[in-house]
Amino acid sequence: MEWENKDRQSTAVSTLGEFALIEHLTKGFELQNPGSLVGIGDDAAVIHFQKEHGLISTDMLVEGVHFDLGYMPLTHLGYKSAVVNISDICAMNGRPTQLTLSLAVSNRFTLEALEHFYDGFAKACAHYKVDLVGGDTTSSNKGMIISVTVLGEAEKEKTTYRSKAADNELLVVSGDLGGAYLGLQVLEREKQVFQVNPQHQPDLEPYHYLVERQLKPEARLDIVELLEKLEVQPTAMIDISDGLSSEVIHLCQNSQLGCQLYEEKIPIDPTVISTSEEFKMDPTTVALNGGEDYELLFTIKQEDFPKIKGNPNLTVIGHMTEASRGAQLVTRSGELFPLQAQGWNAFNQED
Repeated sequence: MEWENKDRQSTAVSTLGEFALIEHLTKGFELQNPGSLVGIGDDAAVIHFQKEHGLISTDMLVEGVHFDLGYMPLTHLGYKSAVVNISDICAMNGRPTQLTLSLAVSNRFTLEALEHFYDGFAKACAHYKVDLVGGDTTSSNKGMIISVTVLGEAEKEKTTYRSKAADNELLVVSGDLGGAYLGLQVLEREKQVFQVNPQHQPDLEPYHYLVERQLKPEARLDIVELLEKLEVQPTAMIDISDGLSSEVIHLCQNSQLGCQLYEEKIPIDPTVISTSEEFKMDPTTVALNGGEDYELLFTIKQEDFPKIKGNPNLTVIGHMTEASRGAQLVTRSGELFPLQAQGWNAFNQED
């Protein structure tokens, strides 16, 4: 995860001006998609959607609310800013094609700092083969504010919504859960130690997987491609940004169904289990409510189960039920508890 070059000089952003700044920061971005007809440099981008459905999503990240530059390197922040938006397109069973990026920054950010951010954003664009086609920069008196809009496309019959699940369909999740939240806890702990003792050098190696899940998440475009290869059409889908419990409830509410989610089936990495114990947390609670895993949660028809059975990337964690039964967690001991949405809420933060 060592991306940034700490030896760059410091140049005030004000020495360039808005248009020269945009030209400087985006000069390394080249168009990769045939649907990107005109990118940065005109009054608007020109996009040609070759599939039947165009997909659009937007997200905003605010310093002090969504990220802490005390431990979030700007290169990683640039990468993550792209990924969290790309994940929304994956959650529609689509493919991302273009992005726009707008930044508001205070005068404490130098040109070199913004270069780090754009370097990370460019790495994400290259990795997911997405084009940066527009955006804006302006000043801020509140640190850094990031706004990203992503465009994508999907075939009409393959576009997947949150509202199309059916009774008795299987509930499936990609990857494993809880790692990003624990990575955040590790980084917050080390920040507090550093504030007391600036000479302290944290040893993050034992937590490498967790920290990477927090600082450099990946959108599961590979799962979209895998499902297509397996000839499995998800009936409903959502990405796990706010925590498994919250997203399961969203699927249930939008599809007007209930579900049974089995605790013993939730995929949890051994590092999550051991670190949860270190923080005196329950691993199941961490997996249910942690958030920022950016895995895909989706439903499939019962007859598609043999196609995914045994695949290490996918885990069946439950099934949908009639709405009257509600969203329930089935514990390892067989007890039933109502699922509660306890994940991220941007308007309910103590900080």
